[in-house]
Amino acid sequence: MELSERRACDVLQQPRMTQRYKPKQPDRDKLLVAAMKRFAGKYPRYGYRFITAKLRQDGWQVNHKRVQRIWRKEGLQVPYRRKIKKSLGSSENACFVKKAEFINHVWTYDFIEDRTEDGRKLKFLTVLDEYTRESPVIEVGRSIRSKDVIAVLEYLFMVRGAPGYIRSDNGPEFIADAIKRWLADNEVETLYIEPGSPWENGYIESFHARLRDELLDRELFYSVKEAGVLAENWRQEYNHHRPHSSLNYTTPAQFAATCIPSVSATPRPQEYTTENVDNSLIVAGT
Repeated sequence: MELSERRACDVLQQPRMTQRYKPKQPDRDKLLVAAMKRFAGKYPRYGYRFITAKLRQDGWQVNHKRVQRIWRKEGLQVPYRRKIKKSLGSSENACFVKKAEFINHVWTYDFIEDRTEDGRKLKFLTVLDEYTRESPVIEVGRSIRSKDVIAVLEYLFMVRGAPGYIRSDNGPEFIADAIKRWLADNEVETLYIEPGSPWENGYIESFHARLRDELLDRELFYSVKEAGVLAENWRQEYNHHRPHSSLNYTTPAQFAATCIPSVSATPRPQEYTTENVDNSLIVAGT
């Protein structure tokens, strides 16, 4: 309106200082913002709560509300809230009915598929301990049959011990007579969910969602070997560095270290960590 700043402030009865004051960001916030941006760049799919957990792992004593305020101010990704209706399952073998009560109590396994750059199919066999959320192995190949599933489980039983139960869907690899007999010989009971009810195997479905979002949808695989190496790197990151919200933002490996195996669980033949799993298992054809 072609008014001077002095005249405009006088008319509005507003001190001129309010027009010239620029808030200064504390030095501690500058360091925190730099750390947040570093984590946000490394983990682009993490929201402010996971970034808070990563900051605490890095030694920061910081409240999640402060991180959220800075997160929004800096224009970083703000995850939207999704309203999801949970179906708790209907069969007695659903994960919300037959729950894992201790480490090595209930395992779950399933397949997830992707493709290499030339369009050929990739198959990932994932195994998960439902109590600790640890993934002891991700097997990758063009084709994985029931005998390959037995080979993977045989190795895991040797280094980790056998679980009490193993939950799965009704895929042909899991309901084959050979694997049923082999599991029965090792005194492992099977929990088959209802056909067409993937929510009854919710832990492995959630794990697959993370795997898809953070790896499969972000990487272009040129070979089975490359897919195996990248899947193993992601598995180690998931077990040892990725905070898990249902474990009070500790990692699965940290939570597992605090667990005391039940006397009813099959004893482990040796001290186990997820890093003990031979990487050669991950590469198809080995």
